[in-house]
Amino acid sequence: MAFCGIILCANILAFSQNETPTIEPTARFTNSNGEYEESNNYSGDAPLVAHFMANPKNQGEYSAHYEWRFVREGEKEPFLTRYEENTEYTFNHAGTHSVVCHVIFTKGNDRIEYTDEYWNETEPIKVTISESSLDMPNAFSPNGDGYNDIYKAKTYKSIIEFHAYIFNRWGQKLYEWDTPEGGWDGTFNGKDVKQGTYFVLVKATGSDGRKYNIRRDVNLLRGFVENSGITEN
Repeated sequence: MAFCGIILCANILAFSQNETPTIEPTARFTNSNGEYEESNNYSGDAPLVAHFMANPKNQGEYSAHYEWRFVREGEKEPFLTRYEENTEYTFNHAGTHSVVCHVIFTKGNDRIEYTDEYWNETEPIKVTISESSLDMPNAFSPNGDGYNDIYKAKTYKSIIEFHAYIFNRWGQKLYEWDTPEGGWDGTFNGKDVKQGTYFVLVKATGSDGRKYNIRRDVNLLRGFVENSGITEN
C-alpha cells in the first residue's frame, strides 16, 4: 500500500507540473461614495476608479508578460496601455470603453499566449461612463431640522472638475468648495449669516467635455419648516 501511495503522489505531482497557465481577468469598481462592485460590464458616473486583475492560475515556473489595453468605442488603437499583472485607472471620459489583458507565459522554449485569438472568443471588460449633468438649487434652509440644511448640488452626474463660490450681495466671498458632494452650511467665520439672498458661482467640467458656468441667486431661509410650506415667526 505504501508503494501505491508513492506512485499516486508522483502522478499527482507530475499532473500538476504539466497544467497549463490560464487567466481570468476581472474588474472591481469604486464609486464616489466609496462603494465597490465587481463586474465585467459596468455602467457608472465619472470619476470612476477601476481595479483590474489578471488572475493567473497554474503559473508554476512560467514567466508572465502582461499588457492591459484600454480602447474607446469607435476607435481601434488603445488610448492607454499598462504592463502589470494588476492595474488601476480612473475613468473621466464619457462613453463605452473596452479593456482586455494580453498575457504571454514563457518557460524555456514553451510559449502560451492569451492575445488576439483568445479575446476574439472572450468578451472584453466593458466600462460605460454616463454623460454629465449638474443642477444647483436656488434656496436652502439651514435651521438644523435635518432637511436641506446644506447648500449643494441638487443633482449631478459625471462631473470631473468642480469649484463653487458663495458671495454676499456686496461681492464678499463667504465660502468655496471643490467637489460636487460638498456644500455650504450658511455660516461665515463660524457664525450663522443672516437670512436673505446670496449668490453662487459654479465652474465645472463634465466627463463629456461640457463646461458649466452657473451663476444664480441663493435664498437662505432659516425660518422655513420642511413640509409645512410656511415660515416661522
